[in-house]
Amino acid sequence: MTLIKSISGIRGTIGGRVGDNLTPVDAVKFASAYGTFLKNNIQKEKLTVVIGRDARISGPMIHNLVVNTLIGLGINVIDLGLSTTPTVEIAVPLENADGGIILTASHNPKQWNALKLLNAKGEFLSGADGAKILEIAEAEDFDFSDVDNLGEITVNDAYMDIHIDEVLNLPLVDIQAVKDAKFKVVVDGVNSSGGIIIPKLLEQMGVEVVKLYCEPNGHFPHNPEPLKEHLTDISELVVKENAHLGIVVDPDVDRLAFISEDGEMFGEEYTLVACADYVLSKTPGNTVSNMSSSRALRDVTKAHDGNYEASAVGEVNVVELMKKNNAIIGGEGNGGIIYPESHYGRDSLVGVALFLTHLANKKMSVSALRASYPEYYMSKNKIELTPQIDVDAILVAMTDKYKNEDISTIDGVKIDFATEWVHLRKSNTEPIIRIYTEAHSQEKADVLALRIIDEIKAIAGI
Repeated sequence: MTLIKSISGIRGTIGGRVGDNLTPVDAVKFASAYGTFLKNNIQKEKLTVVIGRDARISGPMIHNLVVNTLIGLGINVIDLGLSTTPTVEIAVPLENADGGIILTASHNPKQWNALKLLNAKGEFLSGADGAKILEIAEAEDFDFSDVDNLGEITVNDAYMDIHIDEVLNLPLVDIQAVKDAKFKVVVDGVNSSGGIIIPKLLEQMGVEVVKLYCEPNGHFPHNPEPLKEHLTDISELVVKENAHLGIVVDPDVDRLAFISEDGEMFGEEYTLVACADYVLSKTPGNTVSNMSSSRALRDVTKAHDGNYEASAVGEVNVVELMKKNNAIIGGEGNGGIIYPESHYGRDSLVGVALFLTHLANKKMSVSALRASYPEYYMSKNKIELTPQIDVDAILVAMTDKYKNEDISTIDGVKIDFATEWVHLRKSNTEPIIRIYTEAHSQEKADVLALRIIDEIKAIAGI
């Protein structure tokens, strides 16, 4: 079964049977539920929703289904066409719209697509609102408009340029410093909308751009998740072109990774660390990331006399804690930068502009910048259990075992030791415990993970 319904939206593989995959019927059903939710909760004569999509092959089909479903509900649509997740997020409040839908399965392979749902602020829906939409979809409680009250479509294909302008106008983005640095950058846009918007942004900052996989045809040339094992082509091209760095984004441009001038990964975890270091050096304050993100952000924040806190995993949770703590920058260790000066959403354009400004000011290589930060290494594992085993009971037992350590149970169980940590999270759909560890060397992170796995197996009796 490859249809996943969650509070953040619906995603699945294209084709197959209704209810088991993301079929046209499922796309219409969940677009109807979202539109009905807005109509039930916003008392306006005519609602407006912003729609944008990445370059997936299934994008035009899903896009037409969703747009016309909303029209059938009597909702006006502002159609951005080919776009990015952060572009849609900034468009919603600028258009005074009542919500937004991004049609993208983010880093999933090309056979996937999804509906990611936004509120009137251009932010992801709360868990409670997402649950209501799932209830409406399950009940199929829809009331479509008559012919005299159908919605209307307004096409606006200017928003990628508007987004670029918004980023370049941020006070901490120094275009002249970047121009003076005369950077040469290789961009891997994984043949999606990042292949359009990232080169455009760079060119307006005076950067020489070498394009790799920047044709937005939806034929992803490699696994679109920006991890080291998927990025051999750009790593080789950065060295061959004698470029200062490489930039990689996922299909919807909310995850950002850098390649150093020597072809080595800067590290997704350190995308946020570097951007935060720059922002904190100019505007001291607090930071937030999720519990599975590197401790390096905490260290950098403390070095700038700020306070760091960790949220439960999930962008909605990070944003909620950022607002509570008045954090000036935050995000997730998967290369997601959230900079409230722009908007409360992960934004690779913001990350690129801040990072290049930081690099220009530092007047050092990317590898030297990376070496200037605390050295941490992560290990990510999972242990599959039988359905009969009580996963919650195992987590309780692990909490009790390490009760004398610094423990958080906000999201699974996180155990902070003096020089390393482990985060245990259970899957909501399978009898799986995900195990994330971090230490000052890869060997220590791996050893800690193996030890924890053995302890869980002993508790489970397997």
